[in-house]
Amino acid sequence: MSNMLTAETVNGLDLEALAAFVDAVEADAAQAQVQFAVLTRWTGQTRSETTVSGYVLGGAQIERRFKIIADEPQELLGANTAPNPQELLMAAVNACMCVGYAANASLRGITLEVLEIEMHGALDLRGFLGLRDDIPPGYRELHYTVRIRGDGDAGQYAEIHEAVMRTSPNFFNMAQPIRMNGRLEMV
Repeated sequence: MSNMLTAETVNGLDLEALAAFVDAVEADAAQAQVQFAVLTRWTGQTRSETTVSGYVLGGAQIERRFKIIADEPQELLGANTAPNPQELLMAAVNACMCVGYAANASLRGITLEVLEIEMHGALDLRGFLGLRDDIPPGYRELHYTVRIRGDGDAGQYAEIHEAVMRTSPNFFNMAQPIRMNGRLEMV
């Protein structure tokens, strides 16, 4: 008979691996450094393809390959072949927060049955089109609703909600100004 140990998972997350990762980051700040990068190429009309080719974690390059396609709806002069950049932005924020909700629930031993985040926002195209200097080209605010159900109680879910708003990188990115350091190269 085998004496194999199986890792404890909650919501599909390996709690032992998570604890080991947290311990490694706590013990060595260099392990906490992560860098992400993407390359986006225009492919015609309003369509673009973004390539993810890897990231750096704790100084080690980790290869991976994904393509993300963006396009605009026909009404915004696109071909409507993919989500537009605003939808992808909201999806990225929601996906990041989903990781936070799932991880925080798992750490508390809460098994989730439902977790969904619905986000919406409105922007004024006069800012994007440069028609009005007093209108920003982006959002002034975004609204979102988190729907969650599992074997936790209301107090635990409130704690998780606060933890996600405090620790989610993309929540932070959207809630705080970020300096954008652009450079133009003629190729």
